[in-house]
Amino acid sequence: MTESNLPVLILLLPLVGFLINGVVLPLFHRGFAKASALESGFVATFAIGTAFVLAVVAVCGITGHVEPGESPALGSTVYQWLEIGNFKIPFELRIDRLSGVLVLIITGVGSLIHLYSIGYMSHEKCVGRYFSYLNLFCFAMLLLVMGNNLALLFFGWEGVGLCSYLLIGFWYADTEKANAGKKAFIVNRIGDLGFLIGMFLIYKTFGTLTITEIRSAILSGPGISASLATAICLALFVGATGKSAQIPLFVWLPDAMSGPTPVSALIHAATMVTAGVYMIARLNPLFDLSPVAMSVVANIGAFTALMAGTIAIAQKDIKKVLAYSTVSQLGFMFLACGVGAYQTAVFHLMTHAFFKALLFLGSGSVIHACSGEQDMTKMGGLKKHLPHTYLTMLAGSLAISGIPIFSGFFSKDEILYSTIALPGGQSHLFFVGVFTAALTAIYTGRMLAMTFFGSERLDHEKLHHLHESPATMLIPLYVLAVLATFGGLLGVPHLLGAALGHIPHVLSHWLDPVIQTRNLPLVGVQLSLHEGLVMGGSIVLAVSCFILGLKSFKEKFNISQFIPSTAGLQKLWENKYYVDECYHLLVVNPLRKLGDFSANIIDKLVIDNVVVSVGRATRDLGKRVRTIQTGDIQTYALGLGIGLIVLLWMAYKILP
Repeated sequence: MTESNLPVLILLLPLVGFLINGVVLPLFHRGFAKASALESGFVATFAIGTAFVLAVVAVCGITGHVEPGESPALGSTVYQWLEIGNFKIPFELRIDRLSGVLVLIITGVGSLIHLYSIGYMSHEKCVGRYFSYLNLFCFAMLLLVMGNNLALLFFGWEGVGLCSYLLIGFWYADTEKANAGKKAFIVNRIGDLGFLIGMFLIYKTFGTLTITEIRSAILSGPGISASLATAICLALFVGATGKSAQIPLFVWLPDAMSGPTPVSALIHAATMVTAGVYMIARLNPLFDLSPVAMSVVANIGAFTALMAGTIAIAQKDIKKVLAYSTVSQLGFMFLACGVGAYQTAVFHLMTHAFFKALLFLGSGSVIHACSGEQDMTKMGGLKKHLPHTYLTMLAGSLAISGIPIFSGFFSKDEILYSTIALPGGQSHLFFVGVFTAALTAIYTGRMLAMTFFGSERLDHEKLHHLHESPATMLIPLYVLAVLATFGGLLGVPHLLGAALGHIPHVLSHWLDPVIQTRNLPLVGVQLSLHEGLVMGGSIVLAVSCFILGLKSFKEKFNISQFIPSTAGLQKLWENKYYVDECYHLLVVNPLRKLGDFSANIIDKLVIDNVVVSVGRATRDLGKRVRTIQTGDIQTYALGLGIGLIVLLWMAYKILP
């Protein structure tokens, strides 16, 4: 590892932006409300944009030829963070080829979201507070991916949880939005308990929390028992289900749409929800020790993807469609991790950052143009009014649907093929993945059709105020559209690479020093044949389902309108399988009743009565004792004399 100050500078820049917007400018303006969006946005965007430039320099520093067994990295040990006996945790930052990919995504996509926010939040109050939170969010996520020990990773893990609470509840005066922020915070605390247990077990097993030392101990040591590895991995995965919104802790993420739309883009694309996938990819040698844990990860991922996909196809709120789409795409990433295709999971994480940030920001442009309207059934016919927004959202929609040559085609196809090509794959995972991919194309086409095609359904006043977004919003959309279109070329599959002149899978070779490529059981002609069949079928399915969604939902918005027998399913999906209602029935309401019982019975009737009784008894005793305080010196002298006589008598009886 090469010592460098770059990781420290990259980490500090968004923190400085946070302090300027959160402390300096409010002092200068005497409050948050007086700082303009342009002023605060420039500070925040400059901070994260400069961090992106330095990230590019840092990643360039770890390129080039690598000998087998080497893992090029830039690192910096700032100081000894904790030292309690033999327990030592240095504040050590590290950029290797895995964390480098995440750092580029966080700072690059994050910079575009910051720039977009200048236009989107231009009419809001307290934008300084908003931009300070955005910078703090990026700081926490950078700490999470660059920290070279699990304690620092967990510090960043908790930091993004705090920032999500602050940003989701940015409009805290609205009770619904404030409750959404609290829901995200509380649900993530459940997952974080599992992560902490996993950390404790790792320290007890390996005697260290340093990630590189844990990996070295696993790869070169005698190994640990499968049962212990399973316990550790499942505990860590509980944390991942909370942070990355998987079954059963996915319920917070759709409600996170209550925050400003750029916040949704930052949470869903560039920061928080990818943390669980990154953690598993980082600790991949540990997860490889437990086939049971790997199977759990794969199956939870697959069925989360399917469940969220069915919910997305019935939603009317444009942001809710994209929210459940994120849950579904994260399921694909965990599916890839669970079958051992860690590189593929990181590949899809990258392409997803491009097209999901694009889709969220595009939806924000639509909402901005429609005076805050989010219900797609009240939109329609916006293509001619918002040509730039439509064009960029079309690129994002084609990417997430898996249409060639867009980025999602390459990464999603690779996941589907991994479910049957790698030893950890299972046939049912492949079919669940294929069906979910088809759903994705349908509900994405449906979203486009309901928003941009068909008749105009906006009311007269909103239609009168329709306008395309300003340049500060459109520039990020076009940059992301280019990335969503061509970003997949970093992972050209074996078949196409061979046909086009042995084009390598760039990302795979890049990650090899950190995550070894899995050897496929098929080689040569067999590999090309199997991969070609999967790819060809995937293309036909994606294109046909996307066209189906695009053509069918221009004027009709529900599947039950085409197939009346699905009315029950339609209602089930619209109500999100009643998961929130079940949680309220089984968890929230019993806890609330227990709290009411504790407050009204135990606290008031038991604890308060005990405390009050003790107070009254003390007061009454004081009143009785007070009567002997007469102020008469002769009485006091008599009392002292009697006391002295009693003491002498006791001494006579006790002493020999």
